[in-house]
Amino acid sequence: MTLSETAPTMQETVPDDGPGENPGPAEALADLLAGNRRFAAGRPRYGHHIGEAAARSSTQEPYAVVVGCIDSRVPLEAVFDQNFGSICVVRSGGHVLDRSVIGSVEFAVTELHASLILVLGHERCGAVAATVEAVRTGSRPDGFLGYLVEEIAPAVTEVGADDPQAVPKALRRHVERTAAQLRSVGRLAAPVAEGKVQVVGAVYDLDTGVVSLI
Repeated sequence: MTLSETAPTMQETVPDDGPGENPGPAEALADLLAGNRRFAAGRPRYGHHIGEAAARSSTQEPYAVVVGCIDSRVPLEAVFDQNFGSICVVRSGGHVLDRSVIGSVEFAVTELHASLILVLGHERCGAVAATVEAVRTGSRPDGFLGYLVEEIAPAVTEVGADDPQAVPKALRRHVERTAAQLRSVGRLAAPVAEGKVQVVGAVYDLDTGVVSLI
């Protein structure tokens, strides 16, 4: 099952932002602010327009919360073609859950009344690939980066780090594990058990743009 069967084909040509040398901090800030001016003036380069009703409303009423990875190639509002105010987005490396992420999801469900939680992994996830390598070699990074590896490692262990398809298999298993945890944790458990909230897992294909439920 996919979520993009009825998605329109993009016709607009946009500037090529291919790989290159990253700008310094001053240039990066100037680029962000220039982009915001285009956006605010109603002349966005990449097709994101201000949704007047949602952006200018005094309240927000999102119907879903999407938990995704920080990967810059997976902008979640764009992937699902959603207007301002339609979805809450929570992102972390490898969509790893911690207290902040879970608390944010709880807020979206209990206070903003979102009825769907979608956990979105993506193909060629760097966090999953790094975890597969760490488990395979027994050499895991320290510090906070190590926390991401520790949280993804159980999925890698379950599928086997030496499997030639370890990365895509571990990705899907990690999505499943994340969704299962959200179904039973904290203030989410009751509305999920009562059928008021559904938690689903999915994977985004970087090559095709298709989101597939798992």
